[in-house]
Amino acid sequence: MDFISPEIEDYALQHSSPESDVLQSLNRETHARVLYARMLSGHLQGKFLEMISSMLSPKRILEIGTYTGYSAINLAKGLCPDGILHTIDVNDELEGIIRKSFTKAGLSESIHLHLGNALDIIPQLKEIWDLVFIDADKENYRRYYELIFERVRPGGIIIADNVLWSGKVLDEAYQDAETRAIRAFNQFVMQDNRVENLLLPIRDGLMIIRKK
Repeated sequence: MDFISPEIEDYALQHSSPESDVLQSLNRETHARVLYARMLSGHLQGKFLEMISSMLSPKRILEIGTYTGYSAINLAKGLCPDGILHTIDVNDELEGIIRKSFTKAGLSESIHLHLGNALDIIPQLKEIWDLVFIDADKENYRRYYELIFERVRPGGIIIADNVLWSGKVLDEAYQDAETRAIRAFNQFVMQDNRVENLLLPIRDGLMIIRKK
């Protein structure tokens, strides 16, 4: 995921609004206690998600892939006063960290955590989505997209994370299932005339998709 030099990243961090105390604490705890801490959105990406959410002022957000809750907190900061964020994760071992952080952020009433298989849970959520963030198992990105698309309002935003997949999308030597799934998802979005999209090289790549 190291697409820019550490010096440029440090400069960007120094010239971005600072990470909140709650997010700093969650960042430290994730790196100290949880495997694969690189999955955390991190400050720059988290602030970007917060900015997008704040500009939309959404009533309903869906996040597919909670991990320890860092990105959910960022996204929830942009909710309108009566807004709700639904977040789904398959790993119930992280529930304690997630709920503690939501409470510390004062967002426990605004964020609904669902534990289980997202493919089963999404159809049960009878909402119209203003904003969807996809950051779960890569092989199912296309399925998640198709599950939620009809329930995203016109003008709504879908954001998919990890669409550069540490640069593997460019190297045909990588033919594992996850890399092939990300390549196929990116190509599918490019050919979907129901949307307009922008792939941003932020961290591991964010695909920003606006439903027409």
